[in-house]
Formats: sequence, structure tokens, C-alpha cells
Amino acid sequence: MTRTVGMLPLLVGVMILAGVAGCVERTVRVETDPPGALVIINDEEVGVSPAKFTFLWYGDYDVIVRKQGYQTLKTHQRVDAPWYEWPGIDLVSECLVPGTIKDTHVWGPFKLEPTDAPAATDVVSRATELRERTLYSGD
Repeated sequence: MTRTVGMLPLLVGVMILAGVAGCVERTVRVETDPPGALVIINDEEVGVSPAKFTFLWYGDYDVIVRKQGYQTLKTHQRVDAPWYEWPGIDLVSECLVPGTIKDTHVWGPFKLEPTDAPAATDVVSRATELRERTLYSGD
């Protein structure tokens, strides 16, 4: 009976630590110039810029930014782990530090270049040429 009573403070201490255990909130904010571009990270749409998304791992990410009237931008970004996320130290920062640690990164602003829209007369003449080639190629 005394052994069980002696374990009670330890059990209460573990429950208190579990209740105040912290975590790390990892986010990236993607900014573009001009804003309002579709942001795709590793083949997954994350929103319209300025877009914010959470991530689970540190490392390399493929970024695609699209907006009508602008050239599609394909690039590569890397997120390096901060010192408190290094193996061994991460146990303390994610499990024993009370509260939430916020790890926020900002990518950009990515400058989007306008597309050079062809003149309407060029489009019409090209369409006419292709139509004639298709219609009269069998003769």
C-alpha cells in the first residue's frame, strides 16, 4: 500500500508534464509580385498568394506559381531545421517545453513576368494557315 502511495506524486507529475507539453508549429508564407497567384508546393495546391501552409519536415520543396497573364514560375526552396529541431534536442523542444514554438519561414516575393501576348492579327493568320493546310493537304 505504501508503494502505491509513493508512486502517486510521480504519476501526478507525469500527468502535469503531459498536459503542458509543447509542440512546434511549422509554417511557410509564400509571397508573389503581383499577389493573387496560385501557389503549388510539391504538386499540391496550397492557395492563392500570399499563401500560408504548414509543413511537417525540413528539406527541399518544389514551388510552382501561376497567374493568368504571367509566365509560370517553377523554382526550388529549402527549409533548414533550426537548432532546436536537431536530433536529440528536438525531444526537449517538442515534448518538454511548455507552449507552442512557432517556426515561420517566408519565401519570396517571387516576381512574375508578364507573358508576351501575340497580336490578334498573328493569331488569325496562323489559324488561317493551319486550316488551309489541313483542308487542302489531301489533294
